[in-house]
Amino acid sequence: MEQMRFQIDNRLISVIFGSFDSNIKKIENEYNVTVINRGDDIVITGEQDNLDHAAQVLNALIKTADKGEEISEQSLNYFIDEANENNIENAQSVSDDYICTTINGRALRPKTIGQKKYIDSIRNNTIIFGVGPAGTGKTYLAMAMAITAFKNNEVNRIILTRPAIEAGENLGFLPGDLQQKVDPYLRPLYDALYEIMGADTFLRNMEKGAVEVAPLAYMRGRTLDNSFIVLDEAQNTTPEQMKMFLTRLGYGSKAVITGDVTQIDLPKGKNSGLIEAVKILSEVEDIAVCKLTNKDVVRHPLVQNIIKAYEKYEKKQEYKKGK
Repeated sequence: MEQMRFQIDNRLISVIFGSFDSNIKKIENEYNVTVINRGDDIVITGEQDNLDHAAQVLNALIKTADKGEEISEQSLNYFIDEANENNIENAQSVSDDYICTTINGRALRPKTIGQKKYIDSIRNNTIIFGVGPAGTGKTYLAMAMAITAFKNNEVNRIILTRPAIEAGENLGFLPGDLQQKVDPYLRPLYDALYEIMGADTFLRNMEKGAVEVAPLAYMRGRTLDNSFIVLDEAQNTTPEQMKMFLTRLGYGSKAVITGDVTQIDLPKGKNSGLIEAVKILSEVEDIAVCKLTNKDVVRHPLVQNIIKAYEKYEKKQEYKKGK
């Protein structure tokens, strides 16, 4: 049996160990090691290979805690996955990036390698497709980048839009006029704006026309100059709608198109504009396609397991059809 010793600031011990030492117990179970806390020292005992991986994960937790960031179950699982693939150094450096600060003073940073690549793609390209499952931060990070660009005077306005396709429900049966029917559908966009920008600032900018939240149909016939445009739920666009949206782009503008191709709500027989656009435009200069996976899910860890279970089921169904 080999040993490794770490000296850690006493302030960080409780954060690193987690509630009822849950983080350390997870590392011990994963790598068959023993972790003992002796004052400012942490001693890990185990076989050398397991010891190396456990030490890498512990180092990542120390750096995360030292930055004042929360260590969630999701982030711990992510560090373990990356250590197992010998990719922990890249995983640790991800949170060195900084996007902006929320109205509550929380620093927004990418949490996974996939999210970091996505953020870099947004910085370096004019049109960006962010494709991936629920919970990967596609829309939230795009909106954070939009607000940052607006605050830095890189654009004059932010436009957030969604196609008005109902997920198994009918907007026509909802009470109220058109705006009242559409507002609940756009609510997730409003919620993210309130959290990052603040409700008062958002409403002031909306009154001035500097921030616009609208259904995709409202984009027809317009030219959008000096704007940061986010098209959310793009898997529910038709090819015609996607082409219409992409050709709205004017000078000094940037567009981020996000969607999850496993959750298409279009009527049967209708093709997704997102899937078609990615195929057609993936080789075009200044257009980036960033594909996020279940490893980039930053919601409850159960969401990752749900996505994996569905992927496994769908592969089985495809195999049966193939046979």
